[in-house]
Amino acid sequence: MTYLNIPGLSNSGVKHWQTIWEQQHPSLFKRVRQKNWFQPDKDEWVTTLSKSIVNLSSPVILVAHSLGCITVTHWARNYDTSMVKGALLVAPADVEKSEQECFKTFSPVPLGKLPFPSIVVASTNDNYISMERSAKWAAYWGSKFICIGDKGHINAQSGLNDWEEGRSFLKLFSEEITPADYKYAV
Repeated sequence: MTYLNIPGLSNSGVKHWQTIWEQQHPSLFKRVRQKNWFQPDKDEWVTTLSKSIVNLSSPVILVAHSLGCITVTHWARNYDTSMVKGALLVAPADVEKSEQECFKTFSPVPLGKLPFPSIVVASTNDNYISMERSAKWAAYWGSKFICIGDKGHINAQSGLNDWEEGRSFLKLFSEEITPADYKYAV
């Protein structure tokens, strides 16, 4: 089993939990490498995600943050999802309410049920999406919804470091959706 990190706008820096998890478990975590982290284009980001998944040799759990979550929802509508066993979607970005021009290609957000199990993790004081909107999207996507309180955008600025709580969510989720003969070290 592989975990594929899908960062959002600007990539995830050195103090972001996605980067820390990759450093802690380099054999388990891989990262999608977008061509342009600062001027995202939906079609380009979705195609890059698809190529990243096709190049994997084992089943994958997607670990997306912010705009990465929205990329996953667009990808799941049009590509073969058979390698994906689940998705942890953390702090999805509300591209529909954003004034940033680069987000317009990601709008509207797909509202259909995802073809794999998923969890949406949200914060009550995220500047990029309301908790209510996150919960609504989780319901549309068929995702379990978890609110973790006042944690901002659940990123490096939130001061979460390796975000132990998130690793616990991922570990429990991995155990729920995979056969008992897999063992995880996250």
